[in-house]
Amino acid sequence: MADSDEEYVGEVSDEENDVKGFRDARETAPVSRPKRRKQRGGAEWEVSRTWETLVEGADGTISSTVEGLLEAGKRKRLLRDTTPLQRGIIRHLILVLDLSQSMAEKDLRPTRYLLTLRYAQEFVREFFEQNPISQLGVLGLRDGLAIRVSDMSGNPTEHISAIQALRDHDPKGLPSLQNGLEMARGALFHTPSHGTREVFVIFGSLLSSDPGDIHQTITTLINDKIRVRIAGLAAQVAICRELCSRTNGGDDTT
Repeated sequence: MADSDEEYVGEVSDEENDVKGFRDARETAPVSRPKRRKQRGGAEWEVSRTWETLVEGADGTISSTVEGLLEAGKRKRLLRDTTPLQRGIIRHLILVLDLSQSMAEKDLRPTRYLLTLRYAQEFVREFFEQNPISQLGVLGLRDGLAIRVSDMSGNPTEHISAIQALRDHDPKGLPSLQNGLEMARGALFHTPSHGTREVFVIFGSLLSSDPGDIHQTITTLINDKIRVRIAGLAAQVAICRELCSRTNGGDDTT
């Protein structure tokens, strides 16, 4: 038993020595701590020393340098593009409604015609809510002619009443897109230069019965800076796409 006890004690003492040595190593080992860099406002090369650009003149003053800096600022301002930019702040819009026989189709309930009249009234309300000082007029396309539904004005009640009165008439005939654009151009001819000129057409037909060359009308609209947008209720028509593209700088969205 004695021998075994001594061997056991010896083994324990060795482990204690190892633990003690491990603790000594931890105590003597240098502790590495992250170094904190001193925060500075910026490096010296980042500081703009404006006083170094000042040079004394022959009379011992810096007035000549200051005058040179002022002249350089004037020359820089003169080199800028000073062309005035004029933006349209008042919208002038002509709403053109298709009142032809194609609007009697029932693919849109109850019919294209009645649905268009209902949404046209909502459009007028929202237009004047968002553009209270703008002007709007309403035209119609029927029997190959363009009819005036309401004159251009800033009174939404007048336009809504005129659109509601169209419910008493049935859609008939063929539309003439050219006649509608020519009448819209005439209504927008006297608008001031500080306002926009726009035509919005709700078109439900697949053809346009025009008396002349509609491409000449499109060229005239471009010269008068009139933009045309079309909401098609049927398939896309080639002339409608061309009309939107040429009057909106290449944007053919219809």
